[in-house]
Amino acid sequence: MIKNFLNKLLARFGLELRRRPFKTGNVNVNKSFTMAGGLQRCLARGLSVKTVIDVGASDGRWSKLCAQSYPDAHYLLVEAQQEHQDRLEVYCKSHPHAVYTIAAAGPEDGTVYFDNADLFGGLASIDPLNNNHEVAAISLDNEVVRRGFEPPYLLKLDTHGFEVPILEGATAILQEASLVIIETYNYQLTSNSLRYYEMCQYMETLGFYPIEMVDFTLRAYDHSFWQMDTFFVKKTDKAFTHHSYQ
Repeated sequence: MIKNFLNKLLARFGLELRRRPFKTGNVNVNKSFTMAGGLQRCLARGLSVKTVIDVGASDGRWSKLCAQSYPDAHYLLVEAQQEHQDRLEVYCKSHPHAVYTIAAAGPEDGTVYFDNADLFGGLASIDPLNNNHEVAAISLDNEVVRRGFEPPYLLKLDTHGFEVPILEGATAILQEASLVIIETYNYQLTSNSLRYYEMCQYMETLGFYPIEMVDFTLRAYDHSFWQMDTFFVKKTDKAFTHHSYQ
């Protein structure tokens, strides 16, 4: 009503009240359905990050990409596969705000089973399965306290179906997370894993809505939709106060 009144008043002078365009910097919002593009859009929307928690860090390549958007954040790289330790050591030495731990993330400190047949894949499990062996496990909540990291947090999970147990060990982090990025799947990878729409429903119960979907992948078997990375922000994020396209 106020906007209509002001526009009627301004119309006498040939003027009109309009919403200021969204500032995107160098981001092409129509084409950048990539991880880098999604992170840049979050930055442009004013999303603040003080600590990045990279679970499934492998050799540090995702943290390196994220640091292009959030260079001043502290980084905790969590990786279960011992084979990545040398490269993580090199990465963290060249990035003074980054530290790593060789362990699987899980619901609590202890051990979990892990299938490391794929160096850049791998799957954790609470119960023993074929080809699994025990590895050290940490609760992310506990590790963040031990390291003294501060919110707001960006939590990234590249964990191939083990997301729910990890999130159960990160309840305090989720309360102060500004962004959660999860690799979500169109197919059920394990008997306990969630498909992408189920993950959206689960994250809603934790207080988050999806705001970005990037890096879509087709599976080799039949070229059907396999996975994407889904960005979740708090339900209270200011983006959800605007309900129209323009």
